[in-house]
Amino acid sequence: MEATRDLFPDSVHVSQVGLTNGTTDGQIWDYAKQHGFAIITADTDFVTMANTCGPPPKVILLENCDYPSSTAVRIISANAILLSQFERDNRALLILQR
Repeated sequence: MEATRDLFPDSVHVSQVGLTNGTTDGQIWDYAKQHGFAIITADTDFVTMANTCGPPPKVILLENCDYPSSTAVRIISANAILLSQFERDNRALLILQR
């Protein structure tokens, strides 16, 4: 997520922390929980996990994410204030729409 580094300087992509394509959702969840990360995803399995387990970690869903990464970056950037507020509240899930 280099494109959003200015807004979220501590953010990382799973591949930057050694989580490869074979990593399960549960392993990503556990890593995010242990290291204080939120999960930004298009994978609705994380919605189920957020609703079942609650935070941490928090989950940000990019709803109907059938668009290029550049569009995802624009959506994330346009919602920076909302994401910052979400970080401080008690909700487990935030859904961002295109």
